Amino acid sequence: MQKEFTQVHEQDSVLITLKDLAKGTAIAYKDREFELLEDIPSGHKIAVHDLSPGEDIIKYGFPIGHATKEIKRGSWVHTDNVKTNLSGALEYDYQEINETNVDIHASEHTFQGYVRKNGEVGIRNEVWIINTVGCINKVAESLARLANNTNGDREFDGVHHFPHPFGCSQLGDDLENTQKLLARLVEHPNAAGVLVLGLGCENNFIESFKQAMPNFDPERIRFLAAQESEDELEEGLALLDELVDYATSFEQQPVPISKLKVGLKCGGSDGLSGITANPMVGAFSDLLISNGGTTILTEVPEMFGAETILMDRAKDRVVFDQMVDLINDFKEYFIRHEQPVYENPSPGNKQGGITTLEEKSLGCVQKGGFATIVDVLDYGEKVSETGLNLVQGPGNDLVSVTALAAAGAHIVLFTTGRGTPFGGPVPTVKISTNSTLYNKKKNWIDYNAGVLVEGKSMEDTRDEFFHYLLDVASGEKRTNNEKNGFREIAIFKDGVML
Repeated sequence: MQKEFTQVHEQDSVLITLKDLAKGTAIAYKDREFELLEDIPSGHKIAVHDLSPGEDIIKYGFPIGHATKEIKRGSWVHTDNVKTNLSGALEYDYQEINETNVDIHASEHTFQGYVRKNGEVGIRNEVWIINTVGCINKVAESLARLANNTNGDREFDGVHHFPHPFGCSQLGDDLENTQKLLARLVEHPNAAGVLVLGLGCENNFIESFKQAMPNFDPERIRFLAAQESEDELEEGLALLDELVDYATSFEQQPVPISKLKVGLKCGGSDGLSGITANPMVGAFSDLLISNGGTTILTEVPEMFGAETILMDRAKDRVVFDQMVDLINDFKEYFIRHEQPVYENPSPGNKQGGITTLEEKSLGCVQKGGFATIVDVLDYGEKVSETGLNLVQGPGNDLVSVTALAAAGAHIVLFTTGRGTPFGGPVPTVKISTNSTLYNKKKNWIDYNAGVLVEGKSMEDTRDEFFHYLLDVASGEKRTNNEKNGFREIAIFKDGVML
């Protein structure tokens, strides 16, 4: 029988409902009983004692805001009676860590991957079309469709394209971000070969774009400027045929798990995100890192209010200072655009039970487990350190998943309490926070972490998921976004567009 509620931390002043509870429901808590004073939906918070105006609301053992009016025991604790404690930029103190919480050891675990000429490893053997400008999205789409129709019997993982609206009319940092992001995708080892498709008159024209990847391999990467071609479809198909030939020269082989890089992301979160799926992903992250692998965490605005938990795990003072800049620079980005720094959570988050940004952030950062933070990357940079990395990026699902792939993630783990069908340019594993979503959206959700409030242990769930992910990395299992052809990218934009 499913429990009616749970408490995350023994010091919390709230309980979390695990199903819809009606007014008058009796709640047995710490050898005493009280009744709910109102209907409270699943994933939402119940006050376990009377709370005075201004008193902190405690969840995860930390304040998630304060009461704006008197809250009686048994009441619904949410947006009508709680407000964030956060405001403005902060100063932070460096605390040297004495020991790591994750022991790294030699591992016998392997997966079946594709070793590229430069020594990097891919988990898929695909051919990608990366267009330098949005004007030719449909040309890229046509080329991918035609190439797949003519190469359907070949031993490779298909030709894929990723439409986007940028590359023209961009200036300064926006143009540089577009070039950096697309260049890192061109270099991604899940693609055996890449056709870079340009138009010819865009700011991000091919010769300029090449400067963002000065050491490209001409055997692996081909270029086509559509305005310079009499028939871009015919010429493009010829180049893609050559790249497919090159892709078929690679064969799977056992690869140490230390080569695996996994991105960590949440979206459409609910009140169970920080109780089920995010902690499970954090436990997986620690396990992968202990086996020599790498995980990558982004969504900087969803660290606000929980950033010190991460900062206290900085490898050294240099990484700590980079983390401070990461947080405060993103706050300045909001301020520069005259937007509230702490506008999060979204309407969907609130409907799912998340009240303040602190609450959302404290649940969000759990995806990073307990490992040491080894490096901080700018947007469009590639991971170079094994272990847990942070990368600059917003909370927006498409933008942040694309940034994780560009940073080198072979796979992205995407936890969600409300569901989403989208997928990034790499396999995107959708993990539900609750069983209701998993059973309802079988074409969206790949894995169910809701079992963690139904009696299954964290250790068993983590270990099962670990082996599932090795199957995904080896191509033995395909994610729903791969099966459905849901592959999208989005690029961060800040400045002026001509």
